[in-house]
Amino acid sequence: MRDEASMTGAEALVDALHAAGVRCIFSLSGNQIMPVYDALLGRDIRLVHVRHEAAAVYAAEAWAQLTGQIGVALVTAGAGFGNALGAVISAQASESPVLLLSGDSPRAQDGMGAFQELDQCAMSAPVTKASLRAGSAATLAAEAAELIRMALSGRPGPVHLALPADVLTDPVTARPDLDFTPPVQGLQADDLAALRAFLDGAARPLVLTGPALSNTRTNGALARMAVALNAPALCMESPRGLRDPSLGALVDVTRQADRIVLLGKSGDFTTGFLGQGMGNAETRFAVIDPEQAEIDRARARLGARLEIAACADSLPVLLALSGGAAAPDRAEWMHEAAQATAMRTEVAQSALADSEGLHPAAVGAAVGAILRDHPDAVFISDGGEFGQWMQAIPHGGARIINGVSGAIGAAPAYAIAASIARPDVPVIAVMGDGTAGFLLAEYETAAREGASFIAVIGNDSCWNAEHQIQIREYGPERTHSCALSNVARYDIAAQGLGAAGALAADGSVETLAQVLEQAQRSGGPVCVNIRIRPVPAPVVASRAPQAAAVH
Repeated sequence: MRDEASMTGAEALVDALHAAGVRCIFSLSGNQIMPVYDALLGRDIRLVHVRHEAAAVYAAEAWAQLTGQIGVALVTAGAGFGNALGAVISAQASESPVLLLSGDSPRAQDGMGAFQELDQCAMSAPVTKASLRAGSAATLAAEAAELIRMALSGRPGPVHLALPADVLTDPVTARPDLDFTPPVQGLQADDLAALRAFLDGAARPLVLTGPALSNTRTNGALARMAVALNAPALCMESPRGLRDPSLGALVDVTRQADRIVLLGKSGDFTTGFLGQGMGNAETRFAVIDPEQAEIDRARARLGARLEIAACADSLPVLLALSGGAAAPDRAEWMHEAAQATAMRTEVAQSALADSEGLHPAAVGAAVGAILRDHPDAVFISDGGEFGQWMQAIPHGGARIINGVSGAIGAAPAYAIAASIARPDVPVIAVMGDGTAGFLLAEYETAAREGASFIAVIGNDSCWNAEHQIQIREYGPERTHSCALSNVARYDIAAQGLGAAGALAADGSVETLAQVLEQAQRSGGPVCVNIRIRPVPAPVVASRAPQAAAVH
């Protein structure tokens, strides 16, 4: 225990984080946060020093998703803080509780043109649940505790605390009582009874949730609720929404459902704004959400089709629906919905490999075989066209994807955090070659920190998502400026940064299998560079008329 008479604001902050259960912080150093680094000496908190501020936030996001704890990123002021903000957008969209701590210029120099003086809170407010500039050393610990509670409550999400340099170095003489327990907004008993009756009266009910209720983050509770209700319950966490290849022909399931419950699921672009493609004219809806604004938006879109609307936290409602009286038998509907959501795009065997490279489906099959052998593995998929093929790989274990924001580039940082959070299971991260360039230096972080994962890069030598947009929207004769180098060796770059690297370049399924097998035996971070053909992302054929797709 420190001598409280000599405690600084930075030491009080570290004490608060430790009391909140924080055992890992992802950071990139800088002038203003050196007092926090010093305060971390001798504490049971691991500091993972990354190579880009965005990587710190992405790693904290993955940590939060895999552990259920607050993820913490610590960055410096000015451009360091600015670099981190883009990744905060991802955490907001993925509903991940992340605390962004940023260095800041001293309060005593406010308005004087201090080094890296910046209104950080004005910048972070639109992409966080709350943003605060610490007021004093005496209040710093309590302010951190309040923000942690907010990040974990309601719809989880990122929060931001700016740390003025003098607040970190000023003395603290009293240790405050801190409460980190988030408030819970329960569903009223009559509303819960009405919701049960709404579901029990359905022949073809469907429950859709937001990212915070994925099976990864609820330890399988979502799947258990589906069994208890005899109703399909699916998490929507992809920017492709109703056209998410990992959810098969979900659009068909919504059109056949007579009652749909949106449990913490925003009626945004991923649901077609609750318009075409979401249900049918006779479908009735229930919306349970922690935010009144979401309920108001659903009511404006659904009108009389909205039968139940209530403000409540999603997880307690999910758990409550998992108990109680037996639900009606809907075996046929459950089977039909399971078949539809398990549909995948079929690719002819002859198209899987040729001299121009492997089809992404062939890479997916090879990665899928590893996941079947290791059902406890953490599977990480970035975005883009290759990422969409990979996200369609069935996997019942933990999964982290690029999320509703559609951001790309996070996969190496996700993989580092996953390896630290779950050191005893395999971690496989997949990404395209465009994505691979964002955080390439993090292979040095991975090697230095002893992280162990396989990074699979589908290398088609182009920004393929945009290339496909050009083909689709403007015609193949008007494609330009999306090409990447066809001689780039990301595997060799990873080797130069201290990781292992391997190349599968001959378009052979057999070579790919051999390379992945060797990567599994290697341990540590391994970058596998695979030559693939640039093909569009998979679109599962719907049996119903097509709704507008999200690209």
